[in-house]
Amino acid sequence: MIARAPRLLLLLAGVVAVVVCVPVVYLAIRAIEGGTATAQTVFSQPSVWQAAGTSLSLSFLVALTTVGIGVPVAWLVVRSAIELRRLWIVLVVLPLAVPSFVGAFAWASMFPGFSGFWAAWLVFTAVTLPYVILPTAAALRSIDPAHEEVARTLGLRAVPAFLRAALPQIWPAVGGGALLVALYVLSDFGAVSILRVDTLSRAIFASYRSSFDRSSAAMLALLLALLAMLVVAVEQRARGRAQRSRLATSAPRQPPPTYLGAWKIPSYALLCGVVVIGLVVPISSTIRQLVEGTSAALDTADLVNAALTSAWYGFVGMVVALALALPVGLLAGRYPSRLSRSLERFSFVGHALPGVVVGLSIVFVGTRLVPGLYQTVALLGFAYGVLFLPKAAAAVRGSVATVPPVLEDVARTLGYSPAQTFVRVTLRLASPGIAAGALLVLLTVMKELPATLMLRPTGENTLATRLWSLSEVGAYAAAAPYSLALIAIGAIPAFVLAVPLVRASKDRAGGPSNPVARNDSTPWEVVAR
Repeated sequence: MIARAPRLLLLLAGVVAVVVCVPVVYLAIRAIEGGTATAQTVFSQPSVWQAAGTSLSLSFLVALTTVGIGVPVAWLVVRSAIELRRLWIVLVVLPLAVPSFVGAFAWASMFPGFSGFWAAWLVFTAVTLPYVILPTAAALRSIDPAHEEVARTLGLRAVPAFLRAALPQIWPAVGGGALLVALYVLSDFGAVSILRVDTLSRAIFASYRSSFDRSSAAMLALLLALLAMLVVAVEQRARGRAQRSRLATSAPRQPPPTYLGAWKIPSYALLCGVVVIGLVVPISSTIRQLVEGTSAALDTADLVNAALTSAWYGFVGMVVALALALPVGLLAGRYPSRLSRSLERFSFVGHALPGVVVGLSIVFVGTRLVPGLYQTVALLGFAYGVLFLPKAAAAVRGSVATVPPVLEDVARTLGYSPAQTFVRVTLRLASPGIAAGALLVLLTVMKELPATLMLRPTGENTLATRLWSLSEVGAYAAAAPYSLALIAIGAIPAFVLAVPLVRASKDRAGGPSNPVARNDSTPWEVVAR
């Protein structure tokens, strides 16, 4: 029987759900204020619908490509007998540290004329592959291989057995990763601007900067938000009611590694290709620009200041997102009910909203309702919290759900109060998963560009905004140090997020593992849902 949720926890989760919806509601009000004349002017332009079609088609193709590449790569690093497994795991995860606009900057500076739709498709595929690889690999670790073994005994070969027995079990993670990729592409502003691809996010930012009356920008932002919500609905419909199941109640054993045989060379070629396009090209191109360029001398003080500002904003965004996520994730993970699921869905509004939309809405809120907070770190941190609350809340929810309730009951019988029980038992056991979710938020905040451009305090620059301002005017050599610094700083949390898979690779021949100790894999499965 599920315990009744404390009223305070319900109240806090309800407040969070209402607060994160305020920017979107205010954005809708601002668009309505523009009137039908402005709406007709905006939506009668063919370029608007062409940009919408480009946004949707680009996000769909990139998501499809990352699934087609990411699932085989995840299988290789988890199930196959490849050499240097731990090194490959780290290498295929590290592109997570490369922001899309850094990748676009690197490819454009290395190959003159590199621009357009297909150039954007390549760059987005390279930098978003880890969003599919990581949750898929975590899901492959957690399923019971007995399903595939039964399929093999019925006469199926390895690949058909995987497709019919394992893929349906890991599909929620695969589909969730594809959803993250699609939303990432749909919301991107920096890469499509560098590569000169006309998408809705680029049109919104241009309208925001060039027009005194920003009602048209608000209307375009609402259109982009509706497209993002459509993508979420399509993914949920495609996923259906797919659930992973086990043939036993114990923690799953790991199957023996599969030898590749004739597929060994193509497999290594696939892994090398992922690393080259996602990591080698951005880093080598940036280093070449740094060594050969002469457009500007390195301003060390500015570089250090931008790096410190990026780290500070990342920390603020992480703290705000976790503070908002704790009541929502705890309620959904420990007290599942129709009400808790509804509150969780409302709090996940940011999951379907691009950064340019949230940034624009909070600009309106800041200038109209709380002008004293406009262009302050507090309002910027709130924007980060709205944007990245879903990642933090999913990590909290999944991590808390893995803690057996009986442990809390034992603690209460020993005289601990509910607060002491939560801190000493629940939070302690769930902390690895929560920490992984916090690192994911930290990494994502440091790569966020449009919301930071709109809301950062006057005169302050992050590595991302400084890189953007320099690359916008073609000063690639001057932008190179900021690009390298952003990749280096982002590589730290990206590497830490790969540690659970690296640890798991040491126990390939072992038996079932402790489910509590395996808690570090949970965030990648639940963040993608």
